[in-house]
Amino acid sequence: MSRIGKAPIALTSGVTVTVSADNVVTVKGPKGELQQAVDRDIIIEQEGDQLLVKRPSDQKRHKALHGLYRSLLNNMVVGVTTGYKIEQELVGVGYRATNTGNTLDLVLGFSHHYVFQLPQEIKVSTTAEKGKNPTIILESNDKQLIGQVAAKIRSLRTPEPYKGKGIKFVGEVLRRKAGKSASKK
Repeated sequence: MSRIGKAPIALTSGVTVTVSADNVVTVKGPKGELQQAVDRDIIIEQEGDQLLVKRPSDQKRHKALHGLYRSLLNNMVVGVTTGYKIEQELVGVGYRATNTGNTLDLVLGFSHHYVFQLPQEIKVSTTAEKGKNPTIILESNDKQLIGQVAAKIRSLRTPEPYKGKGIKFVGEVLRRKAGKSASKK
């Protein structure tokens, strides 16, 4: 059984955590502010420079929520201190990505462009160097939101297993298949 919920969350200097009466946790830091509603049964306590998440009993539901909310709160603390960054590359002939502000324009081999409006919490930048695949760089303090947006962008053209064409994460290893082989006569 995992003991993730019992591990304390270290709070660095510049991070403030407030818990409201209806168990909404607000974390403020140098990179912004995040909020998370926590189940009423879970107890959040701050002791010095640590945040503790406690459960009232050993019921299966309480054990599951204990680890879940500890992970969510830790992701919030990391997000407001260092932030999150996801890089994706476009593999394919003629694939391009450009951005103007928070609008991402993708050319992915279809007859039309994909124009993707990103949320205000996410900063996007694109690079296109000669001899390298175009790259999309997403930055945010909200891990859940940036992961969801990156998955949505990837779903527009998932990498195929034969040539590897599509949108993939930088460093992602794709399982490749062998193509058709010539028949013996």
